[in-house]
Amino acid sequence: MSRADTGLLQRKRLESLGLAVADLPVLRDLDDIEDARAVAALAPRTRTAQRVRALLESAVDVVLPVLNEREAIPWVLERMPRGYRAIVVDNGSDDGSAEVAAGLGAVVVSEPRRGFGAACFAGLAAATAPVVAFMDCDASLDPADLPAVCAPVLAGEADLALGARRAEKGAQPLHGRIANRYLAGQIRRRCGAQVTDLGPMRAARREALLGLGIADRRSGWPLEMVLRAGRDGWRITELPVPYRPRVGRSKVTGTVGGTLRAVKDMRAQLARFKAGNR
Repeated sequence: MSRADTGLLQRKRLESLGLAVADLPVLRDLDDIEDARAVAALAPRTRTAQRVRALLESAVDVVLPVLNEREAIPWVLERMPRGYRAIVVDNGSDDGSAEVAAGLGAVVVSEPRRGFGAACFAGLAAATAPVVAFMDCDASLDPADLPAVCAPVLAGEADLALGARRAEKGAQPLHGRIANRYLAGQIRRRCGAQVTDLGPMRAARREALLGLGIADRRSGWPLEMVLRAGRDGWRITELPVPYRPRVGRSKVTGTVGGTLRAVKDMRAQLARFKAGNR
């Protein structure tokens, strides 16, 4: 059973017995998600097709790192698309962010170790859906844009999808735009991934992400993910997403200390990647 030559061997056996063998339309086994999509497309009115559509609609967990985002959380969670489960990772808030998120029905994970990467990894570890998305929880990004970013991954057309930010006036400080342009150029040069933005809204398959072995637990997490994915030959795509002024002050670009830590972490990732590819 379940061998590529099973049908051929059976046909030869029947013909050896002198039986006439007729060919019926070729069907396919349902072993994985691509088979499920194909079967659902061939028989869209069946219970199987209905079940496949239901599974695909709930195939995304959304990791939302949070550090004192109480004011933005309600707007973000109320705009979460149907079938997208919010996993709010509280990274040491003291403003009641975790309680607000839990009260609105989100899954809340506590990660006391400070660091953007630590929060993202905790959310990834808690996720169970086949596809995991990440986005900031400061109302700068709209969850309504998640289906468009996740679609290439859900369809099997891309391994990593990035939301390329189209910033509104005042949404991104000048030093942030300059740093982002520089990092995108470094990614293109070092691993060949044709990206223009190191955007915080992104999606990939959970098992594949875990297999990347991302080690950074601070501000280098987003860069390390793309560098490792590019190195491993992932299909990386970008889709434009609106980017609005955030609610509250950024913990990275909004403070001198945060900016310096991010620069240090990003430089370390570029240096490690360069050293590892010599």
